[in-house]
Amino acid sequence: MSRSRYYGLLSLFLAIAIFGLAYPIYVIRPFRYQGATELQAALFVLRYRGLPETLVAIASVLTVVVWWRNRAGRIIGIVATVIVIACGMLSRVNVYEIMFHPISQPSFAAASDVRLDGDEKVIAVRIGSASRAYPVRNIAYHHVVNDVVGGVPIAATY
Repeated sequence: MSRSRYYGLLSLFLAIAIFGLAYPIYVIRPFRYQGATELQAALFVLRYRGLPETLVAIASVLTVVVWWRNRAGRIIGIVATVIVIACGMLSRVNVYEIMFHPISQPSFAAASDVRLDGDEKVIAVRIGSASRAYPVRNIAYHHVVNDVVGGVPIAATY
């Protein structure tokens, strides 16, 4: 195997691993417009990236093992393989679960003490005489607020 082919394979493996990790995170971000086509593509990558990530990790290790006899490129091969394996491992972490955890103990202020923009959207809940308003901007990264309103446990979400 020539040196250029070796580096080409490692570059391909790195590109696949980084794409599988980064593309869904780039597309599926809060407060960013997601077109239907790019969202569908990101969800496809998110769902099926496990097998390609595993295959490129194995291929990267095998490529370095085959090339090991040639002293040149050992360090680059090892670093590339470590990055490929790290991307594969990080791809199994659900960053959205980490980012979007429910608010379990919301804090409130009297309506007269709160200033909201004129275009501010809120989720309003009224049970009996108890009322709550949850500004969407404040819960954007959580998407769920667990609360008790008028003695009734609720989950406010959007």
